[in-house]
Amino acid sequence: MAVQYYEGIGRRKTSTARVRIMQGEGGFIVNDKPIEDYFTRLGDTELIRGPLRAVDYEGKLDITAKVQGGGVSGQTGAVLQGLARALVKMEPDLRATLHKCRHLTRDSRMKERKKPGLKRARKAPTYTKR
Repeated sequence: MAVQYYEGIGRRKTSTARVRIMQGEGGFIVNDKPIEDYFTRLGDTELIRGPLRAVDYEGKLDITAKVQGGGVSGQTGAVLQGLARALVKMEPDLRATLHKCRHLTRDSRMKERKKPGLKRARKAPTYTKR
């Protein structure tokens, strides 16, 4: 028999995460590793578990995530949004709570492109009069 799961896709910067949730004991696997082994930076795992805490589902669901692209903070944000979207698919009544906590909002900030004649996106070379 196939296991019933709900899937949510999250994006942040250049990262994309596909998060699946199903009934279980609270396991959290990211790219075939436990979440603590994948996100080693202090506070990232607590940030990702924010949607679960907001709706009081911590320890009641098994979660698997496949995340690719970007860096650590982009992947953290992508998994967080994917988890929130999966929770809404599972139980649509949670939308208001998760939206109020800003877990469903896509953070659209991206790295600004470098412009010609500048050193970075906005930093200009030092002006010299002579």
